[in-house]
Amino acid sequence: MNPTTLRLPKRAAKPRSSGITMVIDGGLPTQYFADVVSSGAEYFDYVKFGWGTSLVTGDLSKKIDILRDAGVAFYFGGTLFEKYVFQDRLDEFRDLCHHYSCQYVEVSNGTIDLTNTEKAGYIHKLSGEFEVISEVGFKDVERSENLAPSRWIECIHEDLDSGACLVTLESRESGRSGICRSNGELRLGLIEEFLSCGLDQKKLLFEAPSTELQTFFVKRIGPNVNLGNVAATAVLGLETIRLGLRADTLTCFDGGTA
Repeated sequence: MNPTTLRLPKRAAKPRSSGITMVIDGGLPTQYFADVVSSGAEYFDYVKFGWGTSLVTGDLSKKIDILRDAGVAFYFGGTLFEKYVFQDRLDEFRDLCHHYSCQYVEVSNGTIDLTNTEKAGYIHKLSGEFEVISEVGFKDVERSENLAPSRWIECIHEDLDSGACLVTLESRESGRSGICRSNGELRLGLIEEFLSCGLDQKKLLFEAPSTELQTFFVKRIGPNVNLGNVAATAVLGLETIRLGLRADTLTCFDGGTA
């Protein structure tokens, strides 16, 4: 960060355990991807190769090498995990992840018919070989809205107890499912349940693809909230939101905020 005399919130240096930013790559051209990483790697911690794009990215190995050189972790989208499970090919998924020397894997049940207890079983199986990032919430809006807050919390605890190092709270890349309604509005009551039930917020990653969602979480929880599904073009913009350098949070922090 450039030297300044401004009082700004404290941001932990990498590797971070809070204030995590996860960027989603939905198929960026490789040179563009390299430029994003070289210009902003200090501001994000993970890249998720969204959905099944890792199987159709011709130079995936090159992208992974770029991330390793920059000290940025990566993992494949949970939808790819679900595709392998749907076809009863877990061992092939495991082999794929070992082929690319993945440290992290994402385990989800956002699309296929898989109970959370069954999903937790996969977390337990994979946690001996990888750091597992789980996801709670469904791609389908109605299914997510019918998931009571108490059940969301039970699922989070079950995932953590089974070995997940981080639990992602679904909103999709559109911000219109999971913790959000179909019109993009955040389910505020659900969020307050998460924050009041004693969950370790460092273990939660809120998917927040839009400026509005990012601003809400930074103002409500603080500059070091964990946020995911951030567009590659929004990395620096999110950091200005975290630091109170954007109109949305300009008057929120007066330095020293952890």
